[in-house]
Amino acid sequence: MYGVTSVLAWSNRFEQAGFSRLDGRMFASCRSNHRNGFLISFLALASAVASLPCPVAAQNTHLWTQSQLDEFEKGTPEGVEIESGGHLRQGPGLKNLLTTPSTFVWSVAVDKGGVAYLGTGSPATVLRAGPDGKTFPLLETKDVSVQALVMGPDGALYAATLPSGKVYRLNPAATESQTEESATVVFDLAKTVTGQNAAAARTDGDKSDGDKSGQESRYIWAMTFDREGQLYIATGNPAAVFRVAVSKPGSKAEEFFKSDESHIRSLAWDAKGNLIAGSDGSGLVYRINTDGKGYVLFEAPRREITSIAVGANGTIYVASVGDKSRNPLPPLPVQGQGSISITIVNPQSTQAANESTTVPEGTEIYAITEGQAPRKLWASKDDIVYGLAARANGLLALSGNRGHIYRIDDDGEYADVGHLDAQQGLCLATDGDGLLIGTGNTGKLVEFGAADKHEYASDVLDTGAMARFGRVEIEPGSNGYQILTRSGNVEQPVRGWTDWEPLHEGVVASASGRFLQWKAVLEPNGMLGSVGVNYLPVNAAPVVEELVVVPGARWTSQTPSTSQPTVNISLPSSAAGVTYDTGTSASTPLQAVKDRTAITGRWAAHDDNGDDLTYSIFLRGDGESVWRMLKDKITEKAYSFDADLIPDGGYEAKVVASDSPSHNPGDALTGEKVSDRFVVDTTPPVVTLRAEMGSGGCEHAPCPKSIHVSFDAADAASPIAHAEYSLDAGPWQFVAPVGVISDSKHEKYDFSIDLESGGAKTAEHLITVRVYDRYDNVSTAKAVVTISPEK
Repeated sequence: MYGVTSVLAWSNRFEQAGFSRLDGRMFASCRSNHRNGFLISFLALASAVASLPCPVAAQNTHLWTQSQLDEFEKGTPEGVEIESGGHLRQGPGLKNLLTTPSTFVWSVAVDKGGVAYLGTGSPATVLRAGPDGKTFPLLETKDVSVQALVMGPDGALYAATLPSGKVYRLNPAATESQTEESATVVFDLAKTVTGQNAAAARTDGDKSDGDKSGQESRYIWAMTFDREGQLYIATGNPAAVFRVAVSKPGSKAEEFFKSDESHIRSLAWDAKGNLIAGSDGSGLVYRINTDGKGYVLFEAPRREITSIAVGANGTIYVASVGDKSRNPLPPLPVQGQGSISITIVNPQSTQAANESTTVPEGTEIYAITEGQAPRKLWASKDDIVYGLAARANGLLALSGNRGHIYRIDDDGEYADVGHLDAQQGLCLATDGDGLLIGTGNTGKLVEFGAADKHEYASDVLDTGAMARFGRVEIEPGSNGYQILTRSGNVEQPVRGWTDWEPLHEGVVASASGRFLQWKAVLEPNGMLGSVGVNYLPVNAAPVVEELVVVPGARWTSQTPSTSQPTVNISLPSSAAGVTYDTGTSASTPLQAVKDRTAITGRWAAHDDNGDDLTYSIFLRGDGESVWRMLKDKITEKAYSFDADLIPDGGYEAKVVASDSPSHNPGDALTGEKVSDRFVVDTTPPVVTLRAEMGSGGCEHAPCPKSIHVSFDAADAASPIAHAEYSLDAGPWQFVAPVGVISDSKHEKYDFSIDLESGGAKTAEHLITVRVYDRYDNVSTAKAVVTISPEK
């Protein structure tokens, strides 16, 4: 049950279209707030912002617009209402009267003298509000919440607790606090149901049901008095309405109406004296006559009727929430005798969102007029309405999860007329022409009435970089307003922003900055429609974050053939888990073809203004001071060139990024990055080979035959990597240098080949050696050795 969901949790499971009304220059407008910043291509930050709210059009003037209700709702209204058509007008205001020690204020009642009484939760108390903003506890209980309060015609205050299911009669003027042991109980749902079940059991001879009922949890959701001073109590488990003649001493409660639903959640009186009740389960709206006969006026598409209000013209308004396909919450568990395990979870908290599977999705409000079909008056997919109050030509609706107050007209037009600081509006009560509202997290009492000032502060514009601000465009027909602006370079306006300044001949007078906010001050009968601010980001130089150069690889924009050996070129950030947003992802290796005659460079770059970039690549050799251009006007973020264009040796590469495609000549800026040193080596080693018959140190005939081989290998650019030899075109055999470790540009090799063990029987032998340098350049040499015939 969704009403229960907002109060209790069991076992820790609780709780546009791009149009504008401005002039023709608005067609290129970007109305989204840039508060989350920009995610630019190849921004090498592990904590990069998560979204790009509005595409950046390079170089051009931008227009930031607010013109629709959901855009205006991102701002802060004070005494300003936001109409559904996207207009701002003077409206009522909100005033915090007091803050309670409790987490939630679940119910509010007001006596004839204007004194307010609060039913709270966590802890569950009844508080009397004083004119000095202080409270006095009339009742202190061990319950979870005081779910309902009502002033009786006898001047007493009646309070219903949950989940004990009791109603207490309290003296509003008491000077001493009462507890659940000392306060007068006028209704006990558990005992009433137990008595009914016991009577039924005596009738059929079975006492088992009567014994069990006292163990169950009970709920009281709403209370109201009729004209005769009888108290009507809406309950859950069972779903019923009980009636008690509280003015008669010793009067017992009687079951006035019973439903097969799960709970009766809300009560109101229609103009003819019928009781209107809303249920949880099937979303039924009952009309109950004075005899307790119920008639279903309407079955809502949603499962729970959270509130009912009746207008002066007799129209019945009902708020419905919840998905009927979902099951209600299970019964409140009882552990032992009267020990209850309950967890309070703040509405819309992370815990409620993550753990509760029964949080309702939005609200629908229906108007029921006699002789007409029920009609949907208003709907919201984001708001959960907890309270309704009828007003001339419509009603007020209180959003429990967002803390918004809506004025809804009978024609379906509506306005957002108030934003609670607590963002959780739980209950409301009329106080003359005003309204008192109880909030949650924390529990406060707020007055909704006349406002001292009528100002609206917009959301904060984040331009993504330093920007100059221009003319402010206002929807034609707007009148009775003043626009002021302020700017800064940090997101929070309280941290070193400029003061509010009025426009100067329609142009923003605030200093250049990254962030901007505007404020409207409305006069009586004033109206403000769409507001657009022109701004031009100050050009920021491009940034080249990373650059790698890989010799021996050739990249083309076409996918290489699978039959060719490939080389994966990765930027250093990819190993650290940094990802990029658009274009060729720098976190994905660039696939190039293995080619010792080519060199490939790859880089990552971005521009904070979103400008188009071109790139130039330069080279500088060891010992040189001048950068020599290799290629300019490159549009890709990779480039390959032939290695034989430059001599062997050590080099550095430099990539220069320019935003010239997006700016006037002379206004372009550049950014650059120099690579680590790399070696170009396309020349094979030089090999000097010597081979001759060797004695192998033999002193006694017959001596085994062998060939003594020695050779030198030298490379001008890189160390020798490894060497091999072959005897008589046989298999290649690795051979180590004289120093064993091959780590020098010049290596010596000296070894002997045993002809006997090799099985060589010919008189002439071919010795072939090949030597590789570090860049796979290979050089070969051969020698022929003739074996003299034995004498």
